[in-house]
Amino acid sequence: MGVAAGPIRVVVAKPGLDGHDRGAKVIARALRDAGMEVIYTGLHQTPEQIVDTAIQEDADAIGLSILSGAHNTLFAAVIALLKERDAEDILVFGGGIIPEADIAPLKDKGVAEIFTPGATTASIVEWVRGHARQGAGA
Repeated sequence: MGVAAGPIRVVVAKPGLDGHDRGAKVIARALRDAGMEVIYTGLHQTPEQIVDTAIQEDADAIGLSILSGAHNTLFAAVIALLKERDAEDILVFGGGIIPEADIAPLKDKGVAEIFTPGATTASIVEWVRGHARQGAGA
């Protein structure tokens, strides 16, 4: 979906019932301050709403923030919907409280990167810059 011209476009989303969004807002601001266009979806988004927004906004990437423990289910649902909607070129990355043992299986399902507590905003910005448009030739 993403195009190689213009700023990188990132949808930052809080899927599921998790009501804590401070981290998502910090990441959204860091990406915005780095020159990216950021669409923050707000709390309590379904995977369908997130994928719809990403496609409608011609996003290069989706950043998911999960603290509720539902990461395995919700990340997989977003990946499956992107495949179903022929939008696999939208990169999915995530962060939050995600056990180390769950990171490799999430990556096997198609999540490009997981950022756990302690990751710096600078490292996330640089990672997004380096990976968001690989499939689009940037």
